[in-house]
Amino acid sequence: MNHFNIDRRHFLKGAAASLALTAFGKPNFDFFDPGKIRRVALIGTGWYGKSDLFRLIQVSPVEVVALCDVDKHILEAAGTMVSQRQKSRKIPKLYSNYQKMLSENELDIVLIGTPDHWHALTMIDAVKSGANVYVQKPISVDVIEGEAMVAAARKYNRVVQVGTQRRSTPHLIDAKKNIVDAGLLGKISHVEMCCYYHMRNTDNPPLQAVPDYFDYETWTGPAPLRPYDGIPHVRWWRAFMEYGNGIMGDMCIHMFDAVRWMLNLGWPTRITSTGGIYVDTNAKSNIADTQTAIFEYPELNCVWQHRTWGNPADPKYPWSFKIYGDKGELAGSTMSYDFYPAEKGNPIHKDVVFEREKFPEDLKEKDIELNAAPATRLQMVNFLNAIDTGTKPVADIHEGHISTASCILANVSMKIGRPIIYDPQQHIVVGDAEATVLLRRPYRRGYTHPEI
Repeated sequence: MNHFNIDRRHFLKGAAASLALTAFGKPNFDFFDPGKIRRVALIGTGWYGKSDLFRLIQVSPVEVVALCDVDKHILEAAGTMVSQRQKSRKIPKLYSNYQKMLSENELDIVLIGTPDHWHALTMIDAVKSGANVYVQKPISVDVIEGEAMVAAARKYNRVVQVGTQRRSTPHLIDAKKNIVDAGLLGKISHVEMCCYYHMRNTDNPPLQAVPDYFDYETWTGPAPLRPYDGIPHVRWWRAFMEYGNGIMGDMCIHMFDAVRWMLNLGWPTRITSTGGIYVDTNAKSNIADTQTAIFEYPELNCVWQHRTWGNPADPKYPWSFKIYGDKGELAGSTMSYDFYPAEKGNPIHKDVVFEREKFPEDLKEKDIELNAAPATRLQMVNFLNAIDTGTKPVADIHEGHISTASCILANVSMKIGRPIIYDPQQHIVVGDAEATVLLRRPYRRGYTHPEI
């Protein structure tokens, strides 16, 4: 049986899709054309880039025509894997230059799985070329990049979906509908979010020669050129603020975005953050190992905490959010949710939806996040629906920008030691010229920062 060429009826029979119908609205699914073959390319063929692409292949008969990466070994391996997955069995054209790839191919969809510091330039160039885009989170490394990405998506009238797939996570869709929207929490006035994974890299590798199969200069792109001390694109880049925004930009964005979606929140009115490298002072990594941030809304505070040391405050929810109302508490993560009523009533528990039987090929995929696969599939279906109906997807680029920029602004607050009030109309930090300068990172010589 060919598990990669499924029709809409078969896909929508699943429990996860039924939940998604409720959340996303049935009309969108009525207009999704399951037989349309879309020409697809991927920029950044590492771990999550391929994972996103394989989930798209599972829900739509796309033709992957091109792949781009600056690591020849990873690129060639990805080409072979895609040929084994897609219906045509063709190996896509392989590129080391994404701009050449965009110019030589007429693409319907471009997926972006690069490290964070390349998201903005690749996404903007892709929508300029006429493609719709699925870009991983966080969308940018500075606030002005994000503003420029939103402006480009609107100017070229392209659908841009962000990989904040908690909005498409089946058990969290259920929690939003049956707990939050149903009013079981009562008046909500406090949120706690956290990550206590020991995920900060503690290595101190020596300097070494750049391998001949890897274009380190192009990989670095607009970021500062660090002395080469090992393959940066295999998780090592996440240890450095030069390429991203630390654990705040990597993990907080997921939980903060989920909370904003559940509670229908826009921009925070004020953001405050403290933290730094408090425990692991010997590693090369320059991202904070300890950080707290407060995202303020009227009569509501959303508080983030991460530590890469010690034990989690709640072992059942080490990376999670907890929404507190006067009638109860909702704890949620990628693995489950729990509702605890404040007084009378029964607790409610739901686990993550797996689709092992429906998509058995998932079990053979190296490094797949099995708990996230159903969510990413639904995120891709929603993306396709938005393209076909001309509507905004559930994780529209503007929503991704608010969540991303809020996390970046938390880092700015931590750096300067004072609260941030961002004005998204004027693109300034109100009353703070020093902080406003930090909304835009300097680009390396030869690269031009996108403008709004």
